Amino acid sequence: MTLSMKRGYDHVPIEDTWYAFWERAGFFHADETSESESYSIVIPPPNITGSLHIGHALNNTLQDVLIRWKRMQGFNTLWMPGTDHAGIATQNVVERQLQKEGHNRFEIGREEFVRRIWKWREESGRTILTQLKKLGASCDWQRERFTLDEGLSEAVKEVFCQLYEAGFIYRGDYIINWCPHCQTALSDLEVEYKTILGKLYHIRYPFASDRGGIVVATTRPETMLGDTAVAVNPKDKRYEQQVGRMLILPMLGRKIPLIADSHVDMEFGTGAVKVTPAHDLNDFEIGIRHDLPAIKVIQEDGTMTAEAGIYRGMTRSACREKLLQDLAEGGYLRKIEDYSHSVGHCYRCGTMVEPMLSRQWFVRMKPLAEPAIQAVEQGRIKIIPQYWEKTYFDWMENIRDWCISRQIWWGHRIPVWYCRDCGEVIVCRTAVSHCPKCDSGNVEQETDVLDTWFSSALWPFSTMGWPCQTPELKRFYPTSALVTSFDILFFWVARMIMMGLRFTGDVPFREVFIHALVRDAEGQKMSKSRGNVIDPLVMIEKYGADAFRFTLVALAAQGRDIRLSEDRIEGYRHFCNKLWNASRFVMMSTEGMDRPLSDLSDLKLDLADRWIMSRANQLIASVTDSLEAYKLNEAAQYLYQFLWHEFCDWYLEIVKARMQAGVDLEGIRTGKHLLLYLLEMVLRMLHPFMPFVTEDIWQDLPHEGPSIMVAPWPKAETEAIDLEATGAMETLMEVIRAVRNIRSEMNIPALKPIELLVKTENEAQVPLAESGADYIRSLARVDRLQVGPDLSKPSASATAVVKGMEVFVPLRGVIDPSGEQARLDGELKKLDRDLEKVAKKLASIDFLERAPEEIVSKEKALHRELMDSRVKLLHHLEMIRSL
Repeated sequence: MTLSMKRGYDHVPIEDTWYAFWERAGFFHADETSESESYSIVIPPPNITGSLHIGHALNNTLQDVLIRWKRMQGFNTLWMPGTDHAGIATQNVVERQLQKEGHNRFEIGREEFVRRIWKWREESGRTILTQLKKLGASCDWQRERFTLDEGLSEAVKEVFCQLYEAGFIYRGDYIINWCPHCQTALSDLEVEYKTILGKLYHIRYPFASDRGGIVVATTRPETMLGDTAVAVNPKDKRYEQQVGRMLILPMLGRKIPLIADSHVDMEFGTGAVKVTPAHDLNDFEIGIRHDLPAIKVIQEDGTMTAEAGIYRGMTRSACREKLLQDLAEGGYLRKIEDYSHSVGHCYRCGTMVEPMLSRQWFVRMKPLAEPAIQAVEQGRIKIIPQYWEKTYFDWMENIRDWCISRQIWWGHRIPVWYCRDCGEVIVCRTAVSHCPKCDSGNVEQETDVLDTWFSSALWPFSTMGWPCQTPELKRFYPTSALVTSFDILFFWVARMIMMGLRFTGDVPFREVFIHALVRDAEGQKMSKSRGNVIDPLVMIEKYGADAFRFTLVALAAQGRDIRLSEDRIEGYRHFCNKLWNASRFVMMSTEGMDRPLSDLSDLKLDLADRWIMSRANQLIASVTDSLEAYKLNEAAQYLYQFLWHEFCDWYLEIVKARMQAGVDLEGIRTGKHLLLYLLEMVLRMLHPFMPFVTEDIWQDLPHEGPSIMVAPWPKAETEAIDLEATGAMETLMEVIRAVRNIRSEMNIPALKPIELLVKTENEAQVPLAESGADYIRSLARVDRLQVGPDLSKPSASATAVVKGMEVFVPLRGVIDPSGEQARLDGELKKLDRDLEKVAKKLASIDFLERAPEEIVSKEKALHRELMDSRVKLLHHLEMIRSL
């Protein structure tokens, strides 16, 4: 082995080089003919409109860690990549392009508009996949899929037709969520509810036969033009004598009944509510129970219909303003009060959603949900963390029918044709040219497309070739795990479970790992408006993909949102540097060695050697167990702790001291072999987290195989775990740390030799301290060492206690008393000034009441820290004065 590593770590030249090497070698590609045990993951397909954001970075890093780990364990791994056509979002992109050209989609027609979108997709729609490669994602790119590609389109048509034939899909009039801006229906899950401060309007509806009337309270007075009843609760004593009477709808003069329905909340407003079946889901259901007509007064573009009378053609807001004015002038508007309530908005464009009666296509969800509930209850699917199961069950048990039709042009066109002559509805897997009932050629296909999530729900099996029984489907389905965020647990995860069970007879995945959100350092959600967005591509360019990935994983504790800052990423960049520099030292120290010994049994191991081998095997077990339990952050932290604080800070320094002394040749030989052995082992365990730097270093080490990516995952050797050696070495390290702390606190130069006395509790501790004497002398810079239970504390000594042993460092002749006293006096004065400032702040009632709790807590913690430091300083001053 010869040293070829550059002096400093630079991520730029290595990342693209090694990624290209992996792709050329075909390491990402899964073999459907292999008899090896399979492990598969399907990527949550990003939208073709998207670019890599922090959520994508976390989600795909976690998946890549799992895939690389399983690949090294010898599994036949498939990470299925692909993108989603993102119906509404993609159509909006191309419509905006047309607007800039002075056109719209209706002018150019459906065929040309869809052609334009496909052209845009070919030019820009794969951007995010290229960006995933910058992150290091080891997807099987040869199998890349798209939710609108030919194979998936066939799967979508097959599923639609089978569901229709089984009675699960129907067409009907129902209240849907309509976006006036996107001009399409939205599913319940595509509506984001925001609390807004609105108004509650109290409006009097007079009786038709005599004086008097009923006052109703509403947040949306413009919808009253579609009222077909007023409702009260049958238990409400205030209205029991009036139920059944007719009322006059103000401004339109239409007679409507006062009805009783148990849905009405007696505590809301006056206890009487208007019923508008065409514009509210609850009202729609009341209308069905009481056989009320449904009058549509708001149309698809958000303006008022002819049924709104004199308000026809007005926008919703203009109608409200004019209607309130007319109601006030007519004496109908009795009161207006502030009222906070939750209002639905389109998840794509943010427009206020309009509940609207519409003829749409729906899927009956109850019969599909029941097997999906059972699959989780029976443990066939495990949701991690487990507490998300309750959320899953709550939603599935209260599931409503799914509106799957969308009034846009980009997407899977619904495979339904209508005969314009006889009215026949034809559902077919292939194009229809003639009506099978009357043989008319006057047939037209449904203009709506399917909800984007319909095709996404088939993703685990459609991407593997279903409905054909392909080798991929046989080998890799059900998939092993799904990694996703909680916000699409119902959009996507639940629907995949329902569809997978229905069409393959098996679950789509065995485990669902749900990760949290990435927030900024203060715990705030990242957004462009706040200016707190961290761009993954910028961070990768600046600090490298390895540092960025390791940061995300190290912070991704189950059930806790990640608080990410650039400082944290920079900190793990230092970790990359530490690994690089340690590796370079090992290579320099072992130059000329062909490879580390595969059989270490002929090496003579002393205490430190046994300790590091014990810790290394404990590390393998801990990291592997943590990965199995999806505690990826714990695995990352174990690796960080071992490499930085045990391998680099201790063992590497111990071997370095051996080599510098040059006396123990056998110890030097052992140390060199173990350095190479341990470094190579740790690189393999770090590889799933930090793929680029580990590959680059590994290639310069003596190794077997073409790439670290396909090197075997280390296995713990339980016989090498030596708890006695571990405990003894940890005690010695505490002694050395105590001496180093004394040096630091007493300002003793690091290279100045000192005397050390270690007073043991009993004779049994003496061999322990004596066996580590060489370590203590070299690592703590001790030239005279005494150990025993009968030692006395020398005068003017700094002291520490380690596991019952007293550590004494005599200070006479080691430090300059007058100079040290002056230094400590200066530190004490500065500390007292800082203490005074903090104490003054904490004594201020104004500060304690007005400052955020977080700031107050920080100041209190600082005060405690300063007080502790003051006690230590006074103790040191007292000691110096005694010299």
